[in-house]
Amino acid sequence: MTYRAVETLKTVDLVACEDTRRTLKLLSRFGIRAPLISCRAGNEARIAEKLVARLDDGKTAAYASDAGTPAISDPGAALVRLVVKAGHQVIPIPGPSAFASLVSVCGGRDKQVLFEGFLSPKAGRRRSRLKELLDMQVAFVLYESPFRILKVLEDLVEFDRERYICVGREMTKLHEEYLRGSAAEICALLAEKHEQIGEFSIFVSGNKAE
Repeated sequence: MTYRAVETLKTVDLVACEDTRRTLKLLSRFGIRAPLISCRAGNEARIAEKLVARLDDGKTAAYASDAGTPAISDPGAALVRLVVKAGHQVIPIPGPSAFASLVSVCGGRDKQVLFEGFLSPKAGRRRSRLKELLDMQVAFVLYESPFRILKVLEDLVEFDRERYICVGREMTKLHEEYLRGSAAEICALLAEKHEQIGEFSIFVSGNKAE
């Protein structure tokens, strides 16, 4: 948490959040007491109307997703559009971002990096899109759950076993870990573990020869 983020949460009149239980823990950690309202993927439009009404009355509000940055593979984009359309400002408060964090330590030398986020959970669509991304020869970043990380890595090995990748696990958390090497090397390392724990981010170089 940055100083600016803490100060923002302390001073706003209302905090909208993806999960009130998670955000309550965060606020309690910093001794912040603020009214909370749930704003998740399924109710963004409805909650935006309520927030706009509060903003029209001169109140201030903040939005917090469960982890990472709002609207980066998290809810928030629809909320931003509707609040801006109503004539109010939306200002970003810099904080944790798995995408930016991984790119900064991956060691890749690509000038362009595509953010793809989560691939389809359906095997056919996942493999088709992964093949398209590899053929583009542009670096890209994926997000993946512990339940599908090995499947994605196995697909990578099948398509290009020597492609350089960097896998970040549980970034900024207690069990933070980074693995760097070829797709085949990293897949083998993770396959040795009986259970995959935590959220994963994967940087894939666009340079076949790297």
